[in-house]
Amino acid sequence: MSYDCVIIGGGISGLQAGIMLGRYRHRVLMIDSGRGRSSLCHRYNNIIGFPDGVSGRKLRQDGIKQAQSSGVERLEGKVVNVHSNFVVETDEGKAFQTRTILFATGIEEKFPPIPGIKECLGLSVYVCPDCDGFEIIGKKTAVVGKGEAGAHMALTLKDWSEEIIFFNHGGASLSLETQGKLREHRILVQQAEVAKFEHQRGVLEAIHTEDGHRLEVGKAFLAFGGNRIQSDVAIKIGAEANDKGHLLVHPRTKMTNICGVWAAGDVVDHTQFVTTAMGDGAQAAVWIHKWLKGAR
Repeated sequence: MSYDCVIIGGGISGLQAGIMLGRYRHRVLMIDSGRGRSSLCHRYNNIIGFPDGVSGRKLRQDGIKQAQSSGVERLEGKVVNVHSNFVVETDEGKAFQTRTILFATGIEEKFPPIPGIKECLGLSVYVCPDCDGFEIIGKKTAVVGKGEAGAHMALTLKDWSEEIIFFNHGGASLSLETQGKLREHRILVQQAEVAKFEHQRGVLEAIHTEDGHRLEVGKAFLAFGGNRIQSDVAIKIGAEANDKGHLLVHPRTKMTNICGVWAAGDVVDHTQFVTTAMGDGAQAAVWIHKWLKGAR
């Protein structure tokens, strides 16, 4: 079975690309594991047209329906290999021939298994200050993170709140320069393991530490670093990446160094915005269409 494009990954960028390619009347297959990071967020607060926010799950569900309505086929599975003749192989041994490939494989979040995190994501616990710093204005806010990554997040959040407490979960060392900046900005540092996020239906009420302390806070940010960029399969077939694993693409077309292979979304862009992922997917789709039509 042959396709014009196989999209690997069915998150926000993959869905946006699929919708457009389907509307171009190309034959498209989207292969998605169903475990993308956008499915974890209970509310995105900064997307035009959703003044009261929208969950990642709803965006994905509506996006799947929209893509399928334009003829896109969807398969739940994981791509484990791409052969040199553009045959995409899944973990169940299924193989699909395609003329082009779009990697929209995103990032795998690395959160510690602290009870309450997943229930609060997007509602009262956040990961992106550019997206959700606004949500903590005038509110006592905890940063739960590790070492320098956590300290940097705490310092960044001072743009929105004067009352920031940094829980250095795991006790990773901080440079003398960083320690000085934290003191200068009056950020309280707690060298404590966080045991639980106490919440009511995703609304954070307090943070519990392993040594039995309970601190009332209404908002929190996570900053652990170490998220895994899911570019392994693309790199294995020769796609170029930077030292962090982000795939390198042409800034206009989103094509990788391999002719006929594109990449979009978080696997490319370190800003990790939903809106950027949408734009990447749309842009890649336009140029995939041009390539398929012979306008290279």
